[in-house]
Amino acid sequence: MKLHTICIDTKQASIVLGKSISHARTIIRAIKDSHKKKSYQPVTIKEFCDYMDLPYEEVFNMVNNINEASTSKSA
Repeated sequence: MKLHTICIDTKQASIVLGKSISHARTIIRAIKDSHKKKSYQPVTIKEFCDYMDLPYEEVFNMVNNINEASTSKSA
């Protein structure tokens, strides 16, 4: 069984959003501020998706390199 990442970092956020790393860093910092997190505390994918109003499952799959076609199995 493969373990999946539940947190998102700046580089991953920049890829998901299609924005620069500096822009993603600003967003991650804003999310941490809104959740009153310390600088060393990670941002979860759920927190990121809630803040950016993005679909959780799609972002989770992107961050964890999960191909949706391979996860849906026909019965």
